[in-house]
Amino acid sequence: MMEIRGILRTRHSRAECIAASLRPDNLQSMRTWSEGGQVVTEIRGDSLRSVIASVDDYLMNLAIAEDLCSLVPEKGEERAPAPRRPKPPCDGQGEPR
Repeated sequence: MMEIRGILRTRHSRAECIAASLRPDNLQSMRTWSEGGQVVTEIRGDSLRSVIASVDDYLMNLAIAEDLCSLVPEKGEERAPAPRRPKPPCDGQGEPR
């Protein structure tokens, strides 16, 4: 049986946060860590189809983790204020304000 192995390396300013966010979604055939400002993921599989599917899922998770980590303040930073939501056009009772 053939084994397929690949390593994905992507650069990020918050590599540790992103790697930590990705790890819970790793399959048994995957390993993720941060290294020098990069997120590194090793993927192994027995069929090309399963490796391609794993890479596809991983890339979607990577985009979400990157967005998530951009919202979380780094140690020592203050949390950015939440965006203001517009007030509803009524008072909750159906009456206009």
